[in-house]
Amino acid sequence: MSEALAETARRRGHELLAEGVTVAYDGTDVVHEATLALRPGEVTALVGPNGSGKSTLLRTVARLQRARSGTLAIDPGREGAADGLALSSKEFARRVALMTQSRPTPSGLRVRDVVEFGRYPYRGRWGGADPDGAAAVDLALTLTGVADLAERGAEHLSGGQLQRVWLASCLAQETGVLLLDEPTTYLDLRYQVELLDLIRDLADDHSIAVGVVLHDLDQAAAVADRIVLLSAGRVVADGAPADVLDPERLTDVYGIRMDVDTDPLTGLLRTRAVGRHHARPERHRTTS
Repeated sequence: MSEALAETARRRGHELLAEGVTVAYDGTDVVHEATLALRPGEVTALVGPNGSGKSTLLRTVARLQRARSGTLAIDPGREGAADGLALSSKEFARRVALMTQSRPTPSGLRVRDVVEFGRYPYRGRWGGADPDGAAAVDLALTLTGVADLAERGAEHLSGGQLQRVWLASCLAQETGVLLLDEPTTYLDLRYQVELLDLIRDLADDHSIAVGVVLHDLDQAAAVADRIVLLSAGRVVADGAPADVLDPERLTDVYGIRMDVDTDPLTGLLRTRAVGRHHARPERHRTTS
């Protein structure tokens, strides 16, 4: 890593700690007393079935959803610690960036223009000067591998390329905490793998604290240092993938038999949901 990138990594090393988070919709609690800790240089994956509250929890710590109760601390116990709920919108956006599930396809804008959206926390009320903006945008384009697309119209990109561009926009915010809500949705296998590799690089090489919502348990096991498993709005397990992805626990949470083993080629955990037809090998036999 260059000296410039190393210095950027040191500046970005923020921690986010949300404790006792309860969120309600129409008077009904949908997230119950949840705790989420995101640490510099770590990827934390939030997993669970549909309706488990993982996206709601992520949006709440990003301050897009109001919590009924709970605390949100930035860099607790460190110099420069801050109450995440008391910070102004721009101050918070200099520390925490969120890539939501679905973003529009920009029309009539270059890729560079889209990435420059991420510089809004550093501009004045009327879009004043941003002396560090060009360098931050160039670095974000490089890190996400889309620098060669900078002058191309964003509407002409593939889905995988556009996901990288939106991620570059988040990186241009120069935050220490990056939140991603189902970033691999709608991507083909190649772009899923490349995006997850990039997320891992951001944690390893740039000390960014990453929180990512994923549906695929195998992807979570491959990319994450820690997995937070939610069910019915409650955190039921939080720890290393090998500790959280227990077959009995997963069977209970997902309501279907789950098998867990180790891939002999990669050494990574792999999971499998076992349906009614999965145990009938005779269906695949051919007769001579």
